[in-house]
Amino acid sequence: MKTLFQSIKLLLVMTFLLGGVYPLVVTNLGAWVFPSQSSGLLLEDNGTVIGSELIGQNFSKEGYFIARPSAAGEDGYDALSSAGSNLAPTNKLLLDRIDASEEALHVRFGEGDIPSDLVMTSGSGLDPHISKLAALYQVNTLAKERHVDEVQMLELVNQHIERKFLGFIGEERVNVLLLNRALDKNFGVLNP
Repeated sequence: MKTLFQSIKLLLVMTFLLGGVYPLVVTNLGAWVFPSQSSGLLLEDNGTVIGSELIGQNFSKEGYFIARPSAAGEDGYDALSSAGSNLAPTNKLLLDRIDASEEALHVRFGEGDIPSDLVMTSGSGLDPHISKLAALYQVNTLAKERHVDEVQMLELVNQHIERKFLGFIGEERVNVLLLNRALDKNFGVLNP
């Protein structure tokens, strides 16, 4: 009986420390050390939150860079339902979705090799980045859609490329929301 009571006391103390005190300390320390990151790196336009640098969004309007597809939630890009599709590489549903994405991309951007991240979802379904190659794939078409010089569009993309961490970890990538905001800033907002 004595061992049982000691075990219960230890369980209660550890639950209080590891389930209450520790998360509070880490959360508050994170908010103090990384204030903007802990609040979600929210972007505002005239006082209205328009998105987060950390969460992907769907951009389907002509004249804007498109993000990678999302399997998060029923319609995709649902931050409350972060998930991949969990479909096997040979699953017909996945193959049909990829074929439909490729067809839509060929209609808008023309024939050519499509970067895989424009047809494949990320593991979370909320990746805000596309590869450098995926951004460059869209440059010519967006320059035509916005009636700007291709060189100007290419320069804008190059300014928004995030380099490899420490020069060798990860891949070069572009945050689609930040790039699309730069499009509006540099070339004007497109009418709906």
